[in-house]
Amino acid sequence: MANHKIIIAIDGFSSCGKSTLARELAAKLGYNYIDSGAMYRAITLYFLRNRVDYTDAAQTHEALGNITLTFELNEENHRSEIHLNDENVESCIRDMIVSEKVSEVAALREVRAFAVAQQQQMGEKKGIVMDGRDIGTAVFPKAELKIFMTAAPEVRVMRRFKEMYATNHHITMDEVRHNLELRDYIDSTRDESPLRQAEDAVLLDNSGLTREEQLKMAIEWAKSRAKKKAV
Repeated sequence: MANHKIIIAIDGFSSCGKSTLARELAAKLGYNYIDSGAMYRAITLYFLRNRVDYTDAAQTHEALGNITLTFELNEENHRSEIHLNDENVESCIRDMIVSEKVSEVAALREVRAFAVAQQQQMGEKKGIVMDGRDIGTAVFPKAELKIFMTAAPEVRVMRRFKEMYATNHHITMDEVRHNLELRDYIDSTRDESPLRQAEDAVLLDNSGLTREEQLKMAIEWAKSRAKKKAV
């Protein structure tokens, strides 16, 4: 695999385990993992902190000019984590207030152009796994392997609830369900790069799969694509 690296694009709905699979797949293959969702969350966090009216094109343009996003290795947990203007904001971007606004921010044309340009630059040398909502359709339409992830709604709600309850014991299932439904609607109906399955993507419904089972499937797909590239 090392001599024939490819780009792996993983798209899908919120709370389908895209980041988990992408991170584990990258580790197994020795690839770099890029969390595109974290990039949009970090931009949203900046907007919220600085009270940017992102419905105002001028304010949005000025704010983006003040944003620098990087991924740096956390030596303690050995994970690549998002930094906003040299600050590690990995935990801050998971707050509910960011979750409630990120789909709106990510739907903005200028925001997407800003993030996509950086993502494409990161993929120039291949050997990356990137997850998001338009990676296989807009960011890397020629990616050698595209995976579209989905899961039953209630499975997704429970996953997201467990994740958020760990840091916020006041969160309710109804709040999580409403947030996911709203994000699904915004992500699927936005004008700029809406969430959809690429025609050449393989579908991965992990409602009844374990992390180990889905990882095994993804590794086999990746090896197959890399082998084809080597021919």
